[in-house]
Amino acid sequence: MESLIVGARDLNIRLTDEHLAAFEICYRELMDWNERFNLTAITDHEGVLIRHFLDSLSCLKVLPRGRLADGARMIDVGAGAGFPGIPLKIVCPKIRLTLLEATHKKVVFLKHVVDVLGLQNVEIIHERAETLGQDLTHREQYDFVLARAVADMPTLVEYLLPLAQIGGMALAQKGHAAAAEAQRAEVAIETLGGRLRQLAPVELRGLAETRYLVVMDKIASTPEKYPRRPGMPQKRPIVA
Repeated sequence: MESLIVGARDLNIRLTDEHLAAFEICYRELMDWNERFNLTAITDHEGVLIRHFLDSLSCLKVLPRGRLADGARMIDVGAGAGFPGIPLKIVCPKIRLTLLEATHKKVVFLKHVVDVLGLQNVEIIHERAETLGQDLTHREQYDFVLARAVADMPTLVEYLLPLAQIGGMALAQKGHAAAAEAQRAEVAIETLGGRLRQLAPVELRGLAETRYLVVMDKIASTPEKYPRRPGMPQKRPIVA
């Protein structure tokens, strides 16, 4: 766990023994279920610590921790095996977290791991982002809308921004192509009521490549017709 402890310290995060125990349980459950459901291609302990857990925690580089401690509403779109949502919930237990995932086997795993970890105020939804974005109980209801490795930016912003409340934030974790993707998404971001705030570089101990946090502010209401029906954001992304 040393690499996780030191890497978190680089991000100004102090991990307690309770945090580390939770991450070890999360790792064991992920590996156990991965044998049956193929949840991740990363299976070595060090790789999971850095590429899943620490990478998820890197979101705290731009997320306002005071608002998280006050019980902000966060949704992880396309949560997969629970990243970045579950590591953030472990370290910031006050957040009210929603995990949105369209694949049934991953939803089953998420429910299991949340139960095993004893996490409170976590809602798991088996649905597509396009559908949830038109559901008034979720549309423009979240302080923070996050996604990692879900889609290209012009498509992704149509999943994220409709769920963010005005004054909220959408955050996409991206790799080396972040700047080019963000540039292609400029029209979509503006159309959906957002504004690009920053591309924050993230250097993680143990990773050679630089990661980026694409941060968008929600400054205006998303037009009612967005998100479009399932499949359309990917088939016909909003571009110039």
